[in-house]
Amino acid sequence: MESYKKEFIEFMVDSDVLKFGEFVLKSGRKSPFFMNAGNYVTGSQLMKLGEYYARAIHAHYGDDFDVLFGPAYKGIPLSVAAAIAYAKLYGKEIRYCSNRKEVKDHGDTGILLGSKLKDNDRVVMIEDVTTSGKSIEETFPILQAQANVQVVGLIVSLNRMEKGLGGEKEALAEITEKYGFAANAIVSMEEVVAHLYNRPYNGKVVIDDAIKAAIDAYYEQYGAK
Repeated sequence: MESYKKEFIEFMVDSDVLKFGEFVLKSGRKSPFFMNAGNYVTGSQLMKLGEYYARAIHAHYGDDFDVLFGPAYKGIPLSVAAAIAYAKLYGKEIRYCSNRKEVKDHGDTGILLGSKLKDNDRVVMIEDVTTSGKSIEETFPILQAQANVQVVGLIVSLNRMEKGLGGEKEALAEITEKYGFAANAIVSMEEVVAHLYNRPYNGKVVIDDAIKAAIDAYYEQYGAK
């Protein structure tokens, strides 16, 4: 596993973004782990987060894209932080773009924040986490309605490795199959477990035998085949 992935896993734990226990998800599922990107709240956290995203984006998609698109609301700071980090790490100016939940009819009008989209723009979409892929169903038509853009791919921070809307494959695999662009994550839950299971970190075992058993049981029920 690449070093930046190990660092990112520990960063999520340190930032209280990735937690283990028992959580009820929006879908109603009871999950032994939960990720909340809303807990990245400080300048240093956002700076680091942007750099992890930039590294993953560069690893998967290289430099051949023009815009980072972050869907409202959590995608807005993600796209800004990653665009800043990309310029810092790789010396390339990437435009950021996000959508509004409501169309603005005065001043800076329209549904977009940041850069306007232009025909032939190559776009990387950026989100925090994709459980079922439902958010892409809402976001993709917005992009298509603004300009004739090419979506190069999607990057999320954590691949939960659960069944997508189709009920069999992972959500990221379903997205690729349905929309024709790559979908990747900085890390997967498989990598998180491999790095943290029975390994002391900051004086504590984050994933012990009991939590590992709960994760295994969860994937027996909800994991993609």
